[in-house]
Amino acid sequence: MATAISSLVSIALVLLFSFVFATSADNHENFIQCLTSHSMNATSISQVIYTPNNSSYTSVLDFSLQNPRFQTPDTPKPLVIITPLYESHIQVAIKCGRNHGLQIRIRSGGHDYEGLSSVSHVPFFILDLINIRSISVDVENSTAWVQSGATLGELYYRIAEKSKTLAFPAGVCTTVGVGGYFSGGGYGMLARKFGLAADNVIDARVIDVNGRILDRESMGEDLFWAIRGGSGGSFGVVIAWKINLVQVPSIVSVFSVPRTLEQNATMLVHRWQYIADKIDKNLVISVTLNTVNSSEEGNRSTSYIPRLVPW
Repeated sequence: MATAISSLVSIALVLLFSFVFATSADNHENFIQCLTSHSMNATSISQVIYTPNNSSYTSVLDFSLQNPRFQTPDTPKPLVIITPLYESHIQVAIKCGRNHGLQIRIRSGGHDYEGLSSVSHVPFFILDLINIRSISVDVENSTAWVQSGATLGELYYRIAEKSKTLAFPAGVCTTVGVGGYFSGGGYGMLARKFGLAADNVIDARVIDVNGRILDRESMGEDLFWAIRGGSGGSFGVVIAWKINLVQVPSIVSVFSVPRTLEQNATMLVHRWQYIADKIDKNLVISVTLNTVNSSEEGNRSTSYIPRLVPW
């Protein structure tokens, strides 16, 4: 009797997984057919669609996946990866994803620690904005438009091309994508004086669930507030951001003061916490912890390196 029940359970599981596989395969084929049939240019969108059958699928998936935890064989993989070239590609991807019950994962730089831009436990596709990365700097008005697929390093470089005294208050990791960084708030070295990156976003272009392209005026202040710190991908696909650039000196001084535990580094950091909010906002202090060899054989110590950036 037990053997018969075990066999029935095994058959049921095989049938269940076969049904799930077949459903996923149908979703995949129907989704791709939807993309090509609803795109204004079926040839152009077919060139930016990658499925597991494509030889480039794995390299496209892994290219900007910064966390190795999400490169394991048992990590859920997208049915399709789309690297849109135009806004119209994004609009049709949203429409077809909704029609065929696929969740969208929007990827900018791929640095998110939780894999939210690359992993899902339900059938999904990745909308990788790697080709949506143009940057336009307006020196006269101290503003710039930057698309979500650009990285912080690319943004800094384009600003520096136009001006030595304009900057944008963002982070120090140059490969982080602006889409995730801005929509997550964006803390950086200039935050004490100029606030978060999100505080310096003054407009945006968002494609909503209905495929409409909205700016700050048409989306309303509530949605504009939400995409600047509340994870923009939760409310639509933010394709571009208008940012306010800030004035900085053309030359700054940077120096480090290394201290180990034996040199009272703990006391130094302790006292720093009492004055950090009171010192001039033109002075940025960060503390980096490193493990170094101790003077005693076989032991290791922690080195605190306050890095000072006075203007």
